Amino acid sequence: MKTLSISHIVRYALLGILLSSLPSHASDVLIIADAQLKPVMEVTQGLRKTLHASTRTYAPAEIKGTLATVLQREDARVVIALGREALAEALTLPASVPVIYGMVVTPPAISRPNTAGFYMATPANEYAELIRRFFPALKHVDVVASRSYLNMLASNVSAPVTPHSVKSTVEFITMIKQLDTADAILLLPDSTIMTSTALQETYLLSFRRRIPLLGISERHVKEGALLALVVDMVQVGRSIGEHAARALKSGNVGQASSLPPRKFELFLNTDTARKMRISIPDEVVRMARKVYP
Repeated sequence: MKTLSISHIVRYALLGILLSSLPSHASDVLIIADAQLKPVMEVTQGLRKTLHASTRTYAPAEIKGTLATVLQREDARVVIALGREALAEALTLPASVPVIYGMVVTPPAISRPNTAGFYMATPANEYAELIRRFFPALKHVDVVASRSYLNMLASNVSAPVTPHSVKSTVEFITMIKQLDTADAILLLPDSTIMTSTALQETYLLSFRRRIPLLGISERHVKEGALLALVVDMVQVGRSIGEHAARALKSGNVGQASSLPPRKFELFLNTDTARKMRISIPDEVVRMARKVYP
């Protein structure tokens, strides 16, 4: 066995010290997200289609309280925050750092400049347009939620959707029971009002009175809602990537802004439609991402 001389040992030790002192490969963009979540994977898939820059992903727990230090170490110029926890950390950065966020359900209240992003909830007008175009028999669609959610998602809603404001879960259930003239009921992701108990009451009313529900998720459709328009997460990733690419060039994303999603996936329940005697055009069935049952 060959024995290394003292000079060789010293040489290798110096080489190791030199290599360890070199800066690691810098990343242009930091992504703060839980990379194991399926929606994050879909957003990242879309991100890669429009953002051609080096990225590095950190879980929110990894950078909690140290994001500014990590940003400096990576020499990154843009931060993408996916989720409320990630956004909370990103908002602590100096305003000179562009922050782009996604995977928040409703528009967050942000005063920090150089911040922009996309929320996930489907605006009520997207449902109104779908109903007008393909379900003309549904002439009166009611949406019940707290005033804050109506302001965020139904402030400029047009016919056939009519908003109703409530202040509590009890008021929500009471209002749902009073909607005798509704042809359909549109749900919003208002977790402060629409609890699991309230949702079960709404399902019971829906099937007892044959008033279809327009849900907010694939799960709602699987459980009996007529349909749901769910944000296309890959498209959200594309949009975030476009914003990040521009921010890398200009160093700014403008004043704080929260943008609605631009593309949606349709889920249908044909069994519910049949039981409630609602005709679904073949074109709508072909448009659907998935049809239940």
